[in-house]
Amino acid sequence: MSIPLNPELDLTISRVIKAPRSLIWNAWTDPRSFEQWWIPEPARCKVVTMDLRPGGAFITQMSENGGEFQPHLSACFLAVEEGEKIVFTNALLGGWRPAEQPFMTAIITLRDHPQGTDYAAHVMHKSNADRNMHEELGFSTAGAR
Repeated sequence: MSIPLNPELDLTISRVIKAPRSLIWNAWTDPRSFEQWWIPEPARCKVVTMDLRPGGAFITQMSENGGEFQPHLSACFLAVEEGEKIVFTNALLGGWRPAEQPFMTAIITLRDHPQGTDYAAHVMHKSNADRNMHEELGFSTAGAR
C-alpha cells in the first residue's frame, strides 16, 4: 500500500544504498547498530526498548554533546514485515496506549535493488510546524548519514 505524499505534512528520504537489504534491516532492528546512526552527530542515541512487533514499545534516549541521556522517542511499532517494512508512531506507546504528544508516524521500506537496497522513509506529521521542526532537527531529504 502506497501512502500519498502530503508535502505540507510529510518528509521523505529515498535512495539506493550500496549494501545488502539484510544489512540495512539489521541497522534498523539491532539496538547497538541503530544507536550508531539514528541521531545526527554530535548527539548520541541509546535504545532503551526495541520490542520489534506490532504493539511493541520503541523507546530511545539522546545525549547532546556528551551530556546526560534524556528522553527522545517513546513510540509503538504498528507493523513489522521481516526484512521489508517497519511502521511506528509516537501517537501510541507500547501496548497500544495513547501518547500525550503525538508527533509523527514513520513508514520504512526496503526492497532489493541491483546495486544494493532501495531504501525509503516516509514520515507523516500532524502539522506543518511539526514537519518543519523535524526537518530542522536533522531529518533531511537531501542526504542521510
